[in-house]
Parts: sequence; C-alpha cells; structure tokens
Amino acid sequence: MYNMDTMPLRKGHIWILIIASAGQFFGGVLAILVGVIAPLITITHHPELSSWLQGFIFSAGLIGIMLGSLLFGRLSDKYGYLFFFRLSPLLIVGSSLWLCFNPSLVTLPINLLIIGLAIGGDYALDPSYVSEIMPQKWRRTMLGISKASSGVGNILMILVAWFVLKNSADPAIWNRLFLFLTFFAALAFSGRLWFVESPEWLALHGKVQEAEKNIKHFLGKDVYIGELANKKDQTTRPQASAKDLFARGNIKRILLSGIPWGCEGMGVYGIGIFTPILLLTLGLVPSGENPFDKVVESFRFTLYINLFVMLGFLLGLTVVRRISIIHTQSTGFFICAAGLIITLLGYLYHASLGITLGGFLLFELALNAGPHLSTFELPSRIYSLQERASGEGIASALGKLGAIIATFIIPPLLKLGGGQLVLIVAIAILLTGGIITLIVGPKVIKKTQDKKMLSETVKK
Repeated sequence: MYNMDTMPLRKGHIWILIIASAGQFFGGVLAILVGVIAPLITITHHPELSSWLQGFIFSAGLIGIMLGSLLFGRLSDKYGYLFFFRLSPLLIVGSSLWLCFNPSLVTLPINLLIIGLAIGGDYALDPSYVSEIMPQKWRRTMLGISKASSGVGNILMILVAWFVLKNSADPAIWNRLFLFLTFFAALAFSGRLWFVESPEWLALHGKVQEAEKNIKHFLGKDVYIGELANKKDQTTRPQASAKDLFARGNIKRILLSGIPWGCEGMGVYGIGIFTPILLLTLGLVPSGENPFDKVVESFRFTLYINLFVMLGFLLGLTVVRRISIIHTQSTGFFICAAGLIITLLGYLYHASLGITLGGFLLFELALNAGPHLSTFELPSRIYSLQERASGEGIASALGKLGAIIATFIIPPLLKLGGGQLVLIVAIAILLTGGIITLIVGPKVIKKTQDKKMLSETVKK
C-alpha cells in the first residue's frame, strides 16, 4: 500500500496533470486568438472601429476570466467541483462554434466573455485537482508545469493561425480559427468524463471514505488517503474576516501579492495579445504593399517570440526556482523592462532588426521565467491558512484587473503615440512591479518567517 502524499509518480498523476491543465492551455489559446483577430478586424476588415471600442471588444475575454474565477470558485466550493469542471469546456465548445458560424462584432464580445467565464472557472478548479492529488514533493513542480501549459497553447494557436491565413489569403476567415478552440475543448470534456469528484472537496465536507474511494479511482487500489483525511478539521479553524485581511499589518501582503501581479498582466496579456500589432507599428515586420500579407508575416514573428515564452517557463521551472522568490520576481521585472528599453531605443535610433527584436525576446524570456510564475505562487507563501483563500482571491482579482486595464488601454495608446508610447507605458508599469517587490517583499517574507517560527515554538 502507498500513501498518496509520499508515493512515486504514476500514469494517473500525468493523466490528471494533462486534463487539469486545460484551463491554462485555453487561456494561452484565447490570448493568441484575440491577438490574431485584432489586426484582421481592425486593419483589413473593420478599419472604422474606434480605439476605445477595440479595447472593449478585446478585453471581453479577460473580464470573463476574472468573473469566472470568482463565480465558479464560489459555486464549486458549495456544490462540488466535478459539475463545473465538466461545464467549462462545454461552454467553450458552444461559444466557439457560435462564432465559427455566426460571426459579427455584436456576438464577438459576448462569446469572448462566455469563453473567458469558462476559462476563469478552470483557473479556479484546475490547480485544486493538481495540487490535492500529486505527491507532496511534486506539487510545486506540477503546478508550475500546469501554468506553463499556457505557453503550449500560445505556440500551437499562432502556428495554426499563421498556416491557415498564409494559405487562405482571406481575412474574413478569422472566425474559423475558433474551430481550433472547439476541438481541444471537446477533447478536454471527453477526458473529464473519466474524472470523479474532488477528493479534497469531499474530505472538507466530511466524506472521507468517498474521498479515499476517489483517490483509488485516480491512482490505483493500492493507494490510501494521506493528509486529505485531516482537511475536515481545518474547516473548524476561525477564518480571517475582511476586516482582519485589510488590517494595517496585512496591507503590505496585499501590495506585494496583488500590485505586481497586476503589473505582470501588462506583459502577459497587454503586450501578449497585441504582439502582432506592436510588431507592425514598430516596423519589426518586413515591409510589403499588401496589408494582409504584413499581418500574416507578423504572426510568423509572433510564433518565434512565443518560443521564447516557452523557454522562459522552462528556465523558471528549473534554474530560476532555486533563487528566492522575491529576487526572482524583482529581477525578472527589471530585466523585462530592460528588454523593452532595448526595443524602444532600437526603434528610435533605427538599430538593426536583431537588436530591436532581441530586446523583445529578452522581455518575454524574463517575464515567463520570473513574474509570470512567481506572482502565481507568491500568495500561498505569505498568507496563513485562515487567510489564504481570501488573500489569494484578492491577489488574483488585482492581477486580472491589471490585465483588463492593460488590454483596454493599448488600442488608445497605439492611436495616440503608436508602439513607442505603448513601450514607454509598459516599461513604467514593469519597473513599478519590480520596485514594489524589492521594497515590500523582504519585509513581508521576514514577517511571515517570524510568525512561522513563533508558531512552531508555541507548539513545542
């Protein structure tokens, strides 16, 4: 017999990781899809769209993700994870099919909002399935790999978009790209039919025997339940109130976990979504007479850039994780800003393509090796058990709010000052994230460590 917390990895663990990482994968796909259809609609199909309307349409998916994280998380805590875990990919299938066959500027933001709701629901549920079933020594790594699956979604979607549009030469085909999302969402739903209710949710509701039965379903009949059996006892502990969470001593934790996450949203979603348009406005795509051909060529460059996104994740999961999380995050922000400064100076002084594009690649590498992973992990490091759920919720909401604001303001910024103004604003935001992490981080981490030492001393 094996204890689920100390057992070696099995096929069941890998299968859970793949299926429960679908939400991150879909998030990466959606970011690229919006980035692909934005220039097709605004440059070659509907050039009359105002910059503010563009910001509203293309931020709809992120608004959905934020609302979905809050809504699905609350409902699943009350009614169980499994129903909503299966509902999410079905919503994606329905909305993406609708856009495939009934595309319009009216239905686009509505369906992007619904797809975002479903992805936000997965964001709330996927980490739970991964963390509760993985052996203890593998949990952090598996959560990191799950997060990195968004990079796989980026690469596959931009590759498909570039190939389809290059061979079709028709900008009106943008809606058919949603079939890619339909296909993988249908696969995710099929895989989730094998899933059973979350063992952790069952244990928290006093159904320990059923939780152990589900553990055996996932991992094998020779596996018995571990620390999950004690989860019910944790629910009796007093939970932090909103007043306690926003008390003076916790403001620094909120600043550290929330504001840098919002700053990171400028890089991951703001610049990430509008990468093809930025490449065009900064002159990083070879010139040509046909606007559509230039757009398609920008997708090829976006593909190369997203390979560095994946490389950044790999560095973050291997080498960078050995460094303290505060140094990882602050240094990552500063290198991101340095990369965009190189791109900006290269653009202003007409440097070679290699230098200008190299700065952009450095930005993506540092972003995904550092802040993209660390902001996801940091809240669980600095909040106590009683405060953790509420603290992570506030941090996540601030992170998504930053991403929404970034996506909303970039079209107006492009209109006001082109790619140059977008880079200046992005550099300022990234530096803000690094400075807050550097100043507040050591104080919060030291206070958290002191509390843990005091708690251990009292127990002894």
